[in-house]
Amino acid sequence: MNTALPKLKKGDTIALVSPAKAIDSVLIEHAKLRFEAAGFHVLVGKNAAGNSHYFSGTDLERASDFQWALDHPDVKAIICNRGGYGCIRILDRINWAGMLREPKWIVGFSDVTVFHQKMQTLELPSIHATMPLNFNENSPESIDSLILALQEHTFHYQLSPQKNNKFGTASGILLGGNLSILHSLIGTEIQPNYANSILYIEDVGEQLYAIDRMLFSFEKAGILNQINGLIVGGMTDLKDTATPIGMTLEELILEKFAYRSIPIVFGFPAGHVNDNRALILGKEVSLDVNPFNSIFNTTH
Repeated sequence: MNTALPKLKKGDTIALVSPAKAIDSVLIEHAKLRFEAAGFHVLVGKNAAGNSHYFSGTDLERASDFQWALDHPDVKAIICNRGGYGCIRILDRINWAGMLREPKWIVGFSDVTVFHQKMQTLELPSIHATMPLNFNENSPESIDSLILALQEHTFHYQLSPQKNNKFGTASGILLGGNLSILHSLIGTEIQPNYANSILYIEDVGEQLYAIDRMLFSFEKAGILNQINGLIVGGMTDLKDTATPIGMTLEELILEKFAYRSIPIVFGFPAGHVNDNRALILGKEVSLDVNPFNSIFNTTH
């Protein structure tokens, strides 16, 4: 899954669309100015700042915006303005043939994991990165890494050691995204082939027992036996039951790998965190987790 997509350069066109929850137009305009300051030409979907109950528009309106961006001859990257919920509702309304004829980047995280999974089944890479909803709160490194992902496609992250890390080295195609979305798509036609991959997961606002249940689903589906390494990103605002489950998040994860010898890194700066660094899913990466640091590289 290493199909090359073009490196963007100054003057290239990107499109801002809202395939899920509604978003304030002020945030879209702020993002537009940020991308223009980086040298890009920016188009905004007709319904990007729309509102239809929870969503930024009806299913038809949101799908129409996405299709417009996908088919536009000048657009090189489709930036999703926010997640929430809604991408799965429009997935099958979109004609993806144009993506195969002239591939372009899809950028986002959280609910946008639905589109990342679709891209992986098309054997195309996509960018897991911050979105306009979060630009005002993001670290400068978050937005810089998004621009770098569009322009260079290479990364080197060196992280401080975490006490629960599991040491080792591995390489493979980087897959993953939001754990709840990944879990909901197990066994569907857009579940990717996890064999020999590096799996990245993140989530927000979940109960610990729900995380545990999702991990067991991954185990029972045979996925945890297929992966070469695990990257755990932001697991924020997790909750516990009134009678505690009795294990930490790290313990719940490590329990599933007690007899699996793969490297695991915790606390990776990606997900529902302010320091949300970009990752290129569908690209080959290497991971080195040792007592001194954790090193993540795109291999080519």
